[in-house]
Amino acid sequence: MKLLLTGGCGFVGSTLAKSLLESTPGLQLIVVDNFSRQGSETNRAPLEKLGVKVIHGDVRSASDLDVLPHVDWVLDAAANPSVLAGIDSPAAARQLTEHNLGGTLNLLDYCHRHGAGMILLSTSRVYSIEALARLQLTENDDAFALDASASHPAGVSPLGVREEFSASTPISLYGATKLASEVVALEYAASLNLRVFVNRCGVLAGAGQFGRPDQGIFSFWINSHLRRRPLKYIGFQGTGHQVRDCLHPRDLVPLLKAQMAAGDVSTEDRLVNVSGGAASAISLRQLTAWCDARFGAHPVAADLAPRRFDVPWLVLDHSRATARWGWKPTITRDQILEEIAEHAALHPDWLALSGA
Repeated sequence: MKLLLTGGCGFVGSTLAKSLLESTPGLQLIVVDNFSRQGSETNRAPLEKLGVKVIHGDVRSASDLDVLPHVDWVLDAAANPSVLAGIDSPAAARQLTEHNLGGTLNLLDYCHRHGAGMILLSTSRVYSIEALARLQLTENDDAFALDASASHPAGVSPLGVREEFSASTPISLYGATKLASEVVALEYAASLNLRVFVNRCGVLAGAGQFGRPDQGIFSFWINSHLRRRPLKYIGFQGTGHQVRDCLHPRDLVPLLKAQMAAGDVSTEDRLVNVSGGAASAISLRQLTAWCDARFGAHPVAADLAPRRFDVPWLVLDHSRATARWGWKPTITRDQILEEIAEHAALHPDWLALSGA
C-alpha cells in the first residue's frame, strides 16, 4: 500500500509515520510538509532513515500536489492547529483559511484524480463555544465536571461531547476552517464516490510535541514546570479548573488501519470522535499537581482576564468509534504525561526549539 501523509514532519504526523511503518509490512510512505511549524525540520532526517520519502511541499499549492505519484490513501495531518490562529489580521485569517480549508480542497482533488481514499484529522474545536460555555458544571477535585444532576442539551453526557453536539458559531476561525473541511470532504465522498473518513480528535499529546501556550499545552506545561518558567491560569477565576482530555497519536493507528481496510460504510460511520475520553480528562490545576509531585513544587500565577475561544470543559465521547470500529484508547493519561516528562528531562532546549 502507498500512503501520502501531509504534515508528516509535525509531532502528530511523524508519530503516525513511525507507528504505521512499524505495524504495516510493505507500506510505502510519502510525507509532504512545508516545515512552517518551528521544530518540524528536526523530524525529517529520522523519517528518511526509516525509508520515508520526505518532500518539501505545501498543500496550499495545487502544483506541489500535481507532481506527486499515485497513492492508495491520503492521511491529512497538515493544519495550522491553534485555536487562536487567524485573529491577528485579515491576512492571518486568509492564510489560516488557505492552509486548513484550501489545503483540504487541493488534497480532495488529488484523491479524485488518483482514485485514492482520504482520512482527515479534524478537531474537537468544531463544537460550539457558546454551547459549551452554557453547560452546567460543578467543581470537584480541582476540576470542572459536567453536573450529572442538571439537564443538558443533546449530544453531551458525563462521558463527554458526542458528534451531534452543536457546531454553531462561534467556534473560532480555526474551528470554522476544520468544520468546513469536514463538510467538503464528506460531500466529495457522497458526490464523487470517494472513500473519505473524518476523525475529530481530542487534544493529541506525547513526547516530542512542540509545545506553546496556544497549542501543545501538555508539552508546554510540563516543560515549563520542569524548567521553572512562569506559568499562569488564564480566565475562569484563575483557578486552573478548565478541563480537556488527551490522546496519544499512536492510539490512532488501529483506527486508521481499520478505516483504510473497510468497504462501504454509512455516512454516520464516516465521522467519529477519537479521544482519550473522560478517563484521560485533566484540569490545568490537576496537571500542576502532577508536575509538583514529579518535579517539585512550582508556583502558578492567576490571570483572571478571559482569553478568546477558551472553554471551561471539553471532553470528547468516543462511543461511536468504539461501537463502529471496536476502537478505544490504550495509552493512559499518566503514561502520556510521564512520556512527555522523560522527553523534557532529556531535551532542556525543547521550549526554544518549539518557539514557545
